[in-house]
Amino acid sequence: MSPFDQELKKGSAELLILCILEARPRHGYEISKQIEERSDGVLRFHVATFYPLLYRMETRGLVQGQWVEKPNQRRRRYYRLTRAGRQLLKKQRSVWKEFAAAMDLITETRNA
Repeated sequence: MSPFDQELKKGSAELLILCILEARPRHGYEISKQIEERSDGVLRFHVATFYPLLYRMETRGLVQGQWVEKPNQRRRRYYRLTRAGRQLLKKQRSVWKEFAAAMDLITETRNA
């Protein structure tokens, strides 16, 4: 992955997590797998960068984590969006759509 690709992924990671959590609470591994599956394997996050990002988002009040124990399973931390997280998701989604549309206008082959 090129440095440009890494920066794109890094800059959009928070938005991706917020989008995945919009529907329902999920544990960290499930969030990561959803991102990978929905992007057809293009976007993958390493544990070393993914979980610290979740913890920072929790510290900022964007997500709230809760430990859950289920029979015959190990304990997992489930994350859900907070009100602040939903507000940021709405704002970031709007900014992303505007940015993507502008990039599309510039990068389309008919304009090249």
